[in-house]
Amino acid sequence: MMGAGINVVPIMVQRSAPGIGPWVLAAYAMAVVPALLAAFSYAMLSSAMPRAGGSYIFASRSLSPYLGFVASFSQWFGLSMVIGVVSYLLVPFLRDLAQALSLTGVVGFLEQDAARLLIPLAFLWVFAGINVLGAKIYERTLVPLMFLMFIGGLVAIPVGFSFTHADFIAAVEAREGVVVSLPEEGSFELGAFLAASVLLFSSYVGFDSIAQAGGDAKNPERNLPIAIVIAIALVASYYLAFTAAMYHAVPWNFIAERSMTTDLTAPGLLGYLLSPGWTVLIVAAAIIGLVNDLPAMILSVSRLLFAWAEDEIFPAGLAAINERYHTPHWAIVLSALTATASIVLSFWTGDFLVGIDLMVTAMLVNFLLMTLSVLFLPRRNPDLAKKIRFMPSRTAQVAVAGPGAVMLATLIGIQIVKDISADTPWYFHAFYLYLIVLVVASWFFFYRWSLLRRRGVDLEARFSTLPEN
Repeated sequence: MMGAGINVVPIMVQRSAPGIGPWVLAAYAMAVVPALLAAFSYAMLSSAMPRAGGSYIFASRSLSPYLGFVASFSQWFGLSMVIGVVSYLLVPFLRDLAQALSLTGVVGFLEQDAARLLIPLAFLWVFAGINVLGAKIYERTLVPLMFLMFIGGLVAIPVGFSFTHADFIAAVEAREGVVVSLPEEGSFELGAFLAASVLLFSSYVGFDSIAQAGGDAKNPERNLPIAIVIAIALVASYYLAFTAAMYHAVPWNFIAERSMTTDLTAPGLLGYLLSPGWTVLIVAAAIIGLVNDLPAMILSVSRLLFAWAEDEIFPAGLAAINERYHTPHWAIVLSALTATASIVLSFWTGDFLVGIDLMVTAMLVNFLLMTLSVLFLPRRNPDLAKKIRFMPSRTAQVAVAGPGAVMLATLIGIQIVKDISADTPWYFHAFYLYLIVLVVASWFFFYRWSLLRRRGVDLEARFSTLPEN
């Protein structure tokens, strides 16, 4: 869950939600509330149904097989899109690193179209390969990177709080000869605030990946909920502190103006204030954050495909396990191919925020269905409902999932209005793209469903019990 998005999303939100101005931190704090409610819903469901495929298993056994597919497809599609975005963002971070090292030739190379496309593709497929190699190498790769990334972030936070807007303005004038004005207080615009809150909500997704590891984890009934709660609490605290530090040092009006013409990163902005050595450290930590993002997301989306194939909603070949590495290699490959399409989309549009909007739309649908799963599980599957170990009280479950469903449905409405009102061609609207892909996927679901019926499969029995893995 801890990734490199914190170095970009709170900055580029000024482009995505013009008018948010100085209210970014408040929007971030608002976004954490529905994220927490969704995380608690995930924790409840994972304690009762700890299986690979997480959201698919949860909603298919709590609501209906089709809604289980919609929830998990939304998660799979959204995370596949953001895998591509994360890969695509590698080049701006490498550019900032090269600038800090005064490697002007490298900076020029990284601004070329070929580098913007081919480096992310190579990055993606290396980590798809790591996932194929199995859990051991995955753990040895991910855990050390997480600690290295924390070190960089813990440097950036005190740095941000140790400088003022006046320091930054002086640094920009010294480097570029440009005079930056001190930021005004700024008027509060409700529309921009709500749009920013929806986008910033994307920073908190990631705990859902934990639920997909039900088939890989030890003592999952206990450990998955604990991991989810620790992740959302720790990451929310870290992200809010990081964002506060950035806007303490860098005037929001400078970010708002520059973000309209170039992709900004937090380390790149702090580079105005720091010596090259410190800038290199922070940029390197951000690059490590990008590296840290990919293995967990690839693991998550591949397990969703694996779960569909186990229930025969998708071709059974996707549930094939590599004999040597014991991983679902074809599911990993197909997920990486989808992320490849996201890289190409970001390159084609010249704006990675299209991929972020796709992810936000899809993940909001997924989280809404998770809160509804908590509400309806006792009615549809009372035996499974009795197995909930995290928040076993029904009163507590309703108190969390009910407001969560209302807030998430509201965010979906805000996201749709924001997206369809944007002045861009229809094929750049995330909501339309999501609908098209969902319609195609739904057709495939019902086609496979009809095949299972013709074969005489007892669908009621299959979708009222948990798979073995």
